[in-house]
Amino acid sequence: MLNRFQALLPALMILSLIVFSGCAKKDADEAMKPGGTESAAAMGKEEPLESKAIGISEGRTSEGMMPVYFDFDSSDVRQDQVSRIEVNADFAKKNSGVNIRIEGNTDPRGTNEYNMALGERRAQSAKKYLVNLGANQANLSTISFGEERILLHGHDELSWAQNRRADFVIIK
Repeated sequence: MLNRFQALLPALMILSLIVFSGCAKKDADEAMKPGGTESAAAMGKEEPLESKAIGISEGRTSEGMMPVYFDFDSSDVRQDQVSRIEVNADFAKKNSGVNIRIEGNTDPRGTNEYNMALGERRAQSAKKYLVNLGANQANLSTISFGEERILLHGHDELSWAQNRRADFVIIK
C-alpha cells in the first residue's frame, strides 16, 4: 500500500503543476491583449486625450520619456531606475515649454486609501528627483491613481511589478 502511494504522489504533483500553470498563463495572456476584456475602455475608463495625441512609449508614459518602477511598498527611486529618470529629466529640460504630469501607481494589494497615498508619494518622489536633476518645477504636476490604472491584471509578481510605477504624461 505504501509503495503504491509513493508512486502516485509524484504523478499527482506533476498533474497539479500542469493544471495551475495553465490557468495562470490564460490570465496573463488576456491581460496583455489590446482591447481585451481587461482594457481601460472595457472597464469604462477612457485614456486621456493628450496621451492619444502624443503617443505612448511604455506603460502610460508619453513618447520620449520612460516610466519609473518601484519596489513593493516603497516610494524611493531604485538605483536601477536612475537612468530612466535621467532620460525624463533631459526630456523636461530640452522641452521646457511642455507640462508633464507625473502619475503615481500601485499594484492592487493594500487598501484603496493606502494605495492612493503610496501613489502620491511615488509621484512626489519622482518629481523631486527630476527637480534635483534640473527640470523646471513649474512644468511638473503630480497625481495619484493608486491601483485604479492597472496595466497587467495578473496575480503574480511580474504583473504587480509592472503596476508599481510612476508614469510621465505630457499635458496641454
